[in-house]
Amino acid sequence: MEKNLTRNFDNQNLVPENNFNSIKITLASPEKIKSWSYGEIKKPETINYRTFRPEKDGLFCSRIFGPVKDYECLCGKYKRMKFRGIICEKCGVEVTKSNVRRERMGHIDLACPVAHIWFLKSLPSRISLAVDMKLKEIEKVLYFESFIVVEPGLTTLKKGQLLSEEALTKAQDEFGEDAFNAGIGAEAVREILINLDLKKEQKRLRDSLSSIKSKVTEERTIKRLKLIESFISSGNKPEWMILTSVPVIPPELRPLVPLDGGRFATSDLNDLYRRVINRNNRLKRLLDLKAPDIIVRNEKRMLQESVDALFDNGRRGRVITGTGKRPLKSLAEMLKGKQGRFRQNLLGKRVDYSGRSVIVVGPELKLHQCGLPKKMALELFKPFLYARLDKLGLATTIKQAKRLVEKEKSEVWDSLEHIIREHPILLNRAPTLHRLGVQAFEAKLIEGNAIELHPLVCAAFNADFDGDQMAVHIPLSLEAQLEARVLMMSTNNILSPSNGKPIIVPSQDIVLGIYYLSQGDENDKKPKGIFSSVEEIEQALENKSISLHSKIVSIFATINEDGSSKFEKYTSTAGRFLLANVLPKNKNIKFSLVNRLLTKKNVSEVIDIIFRYCGQKETVIFCDRIKTLGFKHAFKAGISFGKDDLLIPKTKEGLINNTKKQIEEYEKQYSDGLITRGEKYNKVVDVWSKCTDTVANEMMKEISSAEKIYEDDRIETNSVYMMADSGARGSQAQMKQLAGMRGLIAKPSGEIIETPIISNF
Repeated sequence: MEKNLTRNFDNQNLVPENNFNSIKITLASPEKIKSWSYGEIKKPETINYRTFRPEKDGLFCSRIFGPVKDYECLCGKYKRMKFRGIICEKCGVEVTKSNVRRERMGHIDLACPVAHIWFLKSLPSRISLAVDMKLKEIEKVLYFESFIVVEPGLTTLKKGQLLSEEALTKAQDEFGEDAFNAGIGAEAVREILINLDLKKEQKRLRDSLSSIKSKVTEERTIKRLKLIESFISSGNKPEWMILTSVPVIPPELRPLVPLDGGRFATSDLNDLYRRVINRNNRLKRLLDLKAPDIIVRNEKRMLQESVDALFDNGRRGRVITGTGKRPLKSLAEMLKGKQGRFRQNLLGKRVDYSGRSVIVVGPELKLHQCGLPKKMALELFKPFLYARLDKLGLATTIKQAKRLVEKEKSEVWDSLEHIIREHPILLNRAPTLHRLGVQAFEAKLIEGNAIELHPLVCAAFNADFDGDQMAVHIPLSLEAQLEARVLMMSTNNILSPSNGKPIIVPSQDIVLGIYYLSQGDENDKKPKGIFSSVEEIEQALENKSISLHSKIVSIFATINEDGSSKFEKYTSTAGRFLLANVLPKNKNIKFSLVNRLLTKKNVSEVIDIIFRYCGQKETVIFCDRIKTLGFKHAFKAGISFGKDDLLIPKTKEGLINNTKKQIEEYEKQYSDGLITRGEKYNKVVDVWSKCTDTVANEMMKEISSAEKIYEDDRIETNSVYMMADSGARGSQAQMKQLAGMRGLIAKPSGEIIETPIISNF
């Protein structure tokens, strides 16, 4: 039989090593475990403390697992590659590569069978289902608390019946020692499993299903039938759930590393294996000495517990701890959970052609662009760069190309510009909670060390610029690049996957700029002039003959049904005509879309309508234009936040005094016994809530009406009100606490405290 399971993949007639479609996890028979193994481990020793060489027959034995150094046996008789494949007569080590220590397995032959804890304790317990007993009963047998009747013979005992030591002695006295067969531990359970006729049991269970009345019994019978059918179809045998030998994983996967000062750092698995070997050897010695039954039984139980700890420490009984009472990491812990092999190393890998850096805002970028630091680009595109330099004849060898790149010659930057042109790169921000957490962009080379991100994609990434980091990945193959461009480009991901509404929505500064721009003089002032184009409006603004909020008459260019140009005359503010200028030309896009005060919600509606009527390309162009416009006018407006912008309502004092009088009235009613304590509490809370809301409303009224209109038609609105009303930042609730009153406060238990905070921040 083939010595090593991994060797099967080396055979070219079979599946190539790196090309397989699936992995099948199945029960291992004792023969299979032995076929994987290169030798039995008999000693608990690891390495010699003086020579640092692996001990013979120990957990790191070179004879079993292979040489420590490439093509060199342990005693040093055979060195170099010419002796490969030879087994040294002196030390018994095969002369081969040292990396076989990552794949060669060993085994421990157990002095008595032990149950595999996964099949015992994983619910539903497969062992208890197979022998048709309760889990607690099986545990009593396996951990040497009760005997089990394996074969009742002609006695009145039943198969699978549990007997205490006294009951067993009594039964032996009554029926004779050879009249029946009873056992204890995994040996007895294994015997029952060996004697189990799966086909017969399957037929019996199927026949009994129709006559079962109890729902619980029916469910258990169905579970048992499923298990037995699974055993039949897979070809596994139930007795393989009881181990007669334990596989030992390769030593390189449980290393022993020397530290400074002559100490060693070791994998927890070595401790767990050592415990198994020690107990196994002690049990063998006790059996040879024909020790008393009670001592042997105790040793067998300890062996069972040590194998349990090796496979899954802490699953049953006390957790085995190492130094500092730290639980030892068993085989199961290495596989399961977030830090396990599957999630940590197989699903989440560190990959080549990737980098990570802090993100900063890139207000001048187009929606499909991101700023990539030159240093990063140079490193990420190195192979492409070497190939390009070779193609241009600037370097004939890799060494020359390397030297050119290290010197950062101008040809290198030119080549880099050429390579990254139209080569999409992927940006990812953790946590990637939806598919828009990874998007493709075209790189634009920038100075510095930070990645520049377009402000409109921040909502999709849930990114802000307070120190967030993002990862960059380079799609290498043509297919990957094509997929990135078609499916993942930021311009192709305008809508949110959760609700179908645009996710590329302006926020904060941009919203504030658009809100300021769209503010209108709603009074009946006469228009300040008639303008035939946006250029004329911009010139007038430059000359300060009008302001952004001046009422003017101008035209809005659109198209007819047949696609011909159409001009409509409107009276509105200069700012709104500037906004109308960035709208795409479409018969369904009307001037009324921007002829209103534009809050964040309204801007989102505008983008949605443009996407529905004009398509993706026009929407992207509009979003970029409105971003530029928003930033420009937020900057020009010079919106600031001062203490005086938060106006405390003049009526606050009076409202609080009235409320206090009402509360005095409730206190009097309570002391007179007219209302209960609970009623008084509810009334007080209610009246303070009303007072807080009234103060907040009064404050909002004062702040929103604090608007100045200057001679040149400029409108000066309260900055704080603008920020909250536009949806750029802050909310009415925050303003209430800053300028109104904080109001009622809740305890950690959720109960509201009767006395409110009357002052504000």
